[in-house]
Formats: sequence, structure tokens, C-alpha cells
Amino acid sequence: MRAASVALARRALRNSLRRPQFLAPLVLFPTLFLAVNVGGLEQTTSLEGFPRVDGFLDFQLAAAITQSLLLGGVSAGIAAALDIEGGFFDRLVACPTPRLAIVLGRVLAASVIAALQVVYFLVVGMIFGASIQGGVVGVLSVLAIGIVAGTGFGALGVMIALRARSASTVQGIFPLVFVILFVSSAFFPANLLSSPADVVAAYNPLSYIAEGMRQPIAFGNALRPLLEGLAAAAAVALAATGLAVLSLRGRLRQA
Repeated sequence: MRAASVALARRALRNSLRRPQFLAPLVLFPTLFLAVNVGGLEQTTSLEGFPRVDGFLDFQLAAAITQSLLLGGVSAGIAAALDIEGGFFDRLVACPTPRLAIVLGRVLAASVIAALQVVYFLVVGMIFGASIQGGVVGVLSVLAIGIVAGTGFGALGVMIALRARSASTVQGIFPLVFVILFVSSAFFPANLLSSPADVVAAYNPLSYIAEGMRQPIAFGNALRPLLEGLAAAAAVALAATGLAVLSLRGRLRQA
């Protein structure tokens, strides 16, 4: 099964590289959003209750990474749906391919792309003046949380694709991604959010994922936020992968 999963992951990565229209939005849109936020909201760091940071870029960088990873999940779902529409999924089912590898291959590809997304934003952030307070350990912590979270978002995209079977339907979840993200503490401190956004943010796993990546970037390597971020990302990854496998089984029963 491992060989089949790796082979399918390689195919997914090759197809992604051949379709820049799917990869480019993962970094371009969050980069532009980051630039607008940092340029227009820099003075918010002087608000009472705002955490002390060297600059608003340090605070916003984790939000941009989270946003990019969510878009990566949508992209993974669209790619999986295109495989279904194009008949590749049916050919896989007709072959002696391990069924679990169909999901794991796509999820593994999402993990690799997530790693590239995190590295891209860390490099861009440092080029424009962000300081990684946690040093090398902080960079590795951000990478770990980002890769695990990106894996989970990719699995969610695959699960939706298996249920929807249509790339246009998967693409329709794009606005929902931003609703979920904006009711978290990714873009603004939780203690400065108004009700009911503050209540939702307290239970939103994206808050813990973003805060877990923000901690080593803006503040240093405090253990609790890092562990909470990693735990939230792992919970999303495990739950989403399990749901994707269940969706695959349901899809096979209907085939």
C-alpha cells in the first residue's frame, strides 16, 4: 500500500505543477491579503490589550499561512473531484489498487504542498522584516504545525470531493473557508474580538492552529501554545482522514 500511496502522491504533485492556476492562488491571494492588512492595520498594535510584537507583520504571518493552507485544502478537493469527473477514479477502482492508498496518496501530496506553502511565507516574512523569535526551533515548530494542518485540510477537501463528485461544488466551499477563518483569532487577538465572534473563536480549531504558529514567530517558544496548535492540527488531520476514508467506502458501495 505504501508504494501505491507514494505513486499516487507523485502523480498528484505532477498534476499540480502542471496546473499553476491551482497552485498560484494558494500563495498569491494570501500574500496580497497579508500586504493589505500589514499596510493598513499597522496601528492596531497600539490598541490596549494587543500583544506586544515587533511589528504587525509578525502577528499576521501565521494568519496568512493558515489562510494559504485552507486554500490548499480546497485545491486538493478540486483536483480529486477532477479525477472523479475525468474517470481516473473509476480506473483506479477497477485496478488492484489498495483502496486506502486512493485517499492517502492525495493526502500525502497535500502534506508536501503544505510544507512548501509554510516555507514560502516564512521566507517572504523574513525578507520584509519579520523576526522569528523562536529561532531554528521556532521555524521547525511552525513547519510541523503547518504540515499537519495542511494534511488535515487536504483530507477535508478529498472527503468533500468524494461526496460531491463535482469540482464546481468543491469550489463553492471557497466562501465558507473565509467565514470559518474570520471567526477565529487568526487575524486579530481573541481578547479584542466582539461577541459572538470571541465565543466562536474559543472553540474554533483554526484559532489554536494559528496561535500555535504565531507563538514562535512573534513571541518565542512557549510550550503550551505550540502543543495546543499541534494537537488541534493533529485532531483535524485524523478526523478529516477518517471521514475521507468513510466517504471513499460509501462511494465504492454506490459504484
